[in-house]
Amino acid sequence: MAGFPVMRRVHLSRSVWVIATAQLAVLVATSTRYGYHRDELYFIVSGQHPAFGYPDQPPLVPLLSAALHGLAHSLLLLRIPSALIAAATTVVSASIAREVGGTRRAETIAAACTASSGFALAVGHFVTTTTPDLLSTTLFLWLVVRALVRRSGSALLAAGVVVGIGFEAKPQVGIVAAVTAATVVAIGPRWTLRSWWTGAAVLVAVALAAPYLVWQQLHGWPQVAVAHNIGGSAEGGRIGFIPFQLLMVSPVLVPVWIAGLLVPFRRPAFRDLRCIPIAYIVLGVLYLAGNGKAYYLASLYPALLGIGALPAAEWTLRKRGRTGAIAAATVVSALIAGLIALPLLPERQLQGSFPMAVNPDLGETVGWPRFVDTVTRAWRSIPPGERARTAIFTSNYGEAGAVDVLGRSRGLPRAYSGHNGFSEWGEPRASDTSALLIGFDDATDAAPEFSRCRRLARIDDGVGLDNQEQALPVLLCRPTASWASLWPKLRHYD
Repeated sequence: MAGFPVMRRVHLSRSVWVIATAQLAVLVATSTRYGYHRDELYFIVSGQHPAFGYPDQPPLVPLLSAALHGLAHSLLLLRIPSALIAAATTVVSASIAREVGGTRRAETIAAACTASSGFALAVGHFVTTTTPDLLSTTLFLWLVVRALVRRSGSALLAAGVVVGIGFEAKPQVGIVAAVTAATVVAIGPRWTLRSWWTGAAVLVAVALAAPYLVWQQLHGWPQVAVAHNIGGSAEGGRIGFIPFQLLMVSPVLVPVWIAGLLVPFRRPAFRDLRCIPIAYIVLGVLYLAGNGKAYYLASLYPALLGIGALPAAEWTLRKRGRTGAIAAATVVSALIAGLIALPLLPERQLQGSFPMAVNPDLGETVGWPRFVDTVTRAWRSIPPGERARTAIFTSNYGEAGAVDVLGRSRGLPRAYSGHNGFSEWGEPRASDTSALLIGFDDATDAAPEFSRCRRLARIDDGVGLDNQEQALPVLLCRPTASWASLWPKLRHYD
């Protein structure tokens, strides 16, 4: 690409590695402060049922989670890959800055902005499919930049590999790749369309993603139903979509990624990179129109920060004191993002707090051991003869995952649920004439599938946190028909 300086340095700035290491250390140090997230419990159980896919996700994250849990029942071990992925994303963002001609100062700015971002700390703290998507999308965009800057066909092929593998963790990288490719078709550069490397990249990406796509097709595309049902369920829906983008990195660092959007249009040398900001805008419109969650755009910010770090570095050189200003901005960003994304507050102070209002996932990591203790007491209170004919049935996968992962050591049997992946793993035995129900508001909520309910216990997380399970009863009920006839009514994708 004409106008870009040839990068002769092989290694990134030492400051980039220091920043990434510090980020990793913070994430590891705080990884066990609360407890499991409901999704992590679900991932572990999902991976214990190996498949090419699940109704709501590809197989990579569940299989890795189950494997790590099998090595040791350690929350620290389970979350180390997420911390490593977040730190690696910081390094790749700095690599994008270098690829577009940035100095060591630009690399450092890109790394500091990415590492101190709310999204990077949030998804690096626990296991979620968004975590590998953050890295795979950033790697994909780095390889796109590399291909366009260097006219590198091999970088295009590598991008296809990244998309295919990343798709098996979360399909969103495939959407980003498709929109980016469509943008290149529309505005260029045209040489990519004539290169056999591009065709090879597409074939590799499709081949690697095929197992999950085939599984979804054979099962009637349940992930489409999940996406439709959860659309707009967080971050204020459509109304909050755009304001939430200002919080995703940090309000004080918005100018850096905005610069990343504008530079390809303001500098002729960056012309071939216009596909990246255009892809961001198109994806934003699509997600907004489709009532998608605001965080769906999170994986594009490291690339925008990498590109925007170049003009940001130049800005710091024009006037004395600006280096200190951007350094202060990243420190403020890290402090605010850390408070919101990481388990820093005592559990008893979470209820009604600002971090909980912005990041409700914090509340999903509190109270599971007490939850399982309550279920265990209720289970043991059932007379042995009746208990032998009783199944544990939950309203959602988090509750079922907690029983399966944390309840085994307490003597609980497996849980059943009609929610997402659990709906694929079988219904209770025909001989189970009673059900210990968890996650239902009351007997009216359990009807008409269950009747003759009596309350055995009530969930209490012990810290007054009003999360999904707090204050719900544990009910002993009778199914109103056979499990086989009830099961289609009990299944739900959301």
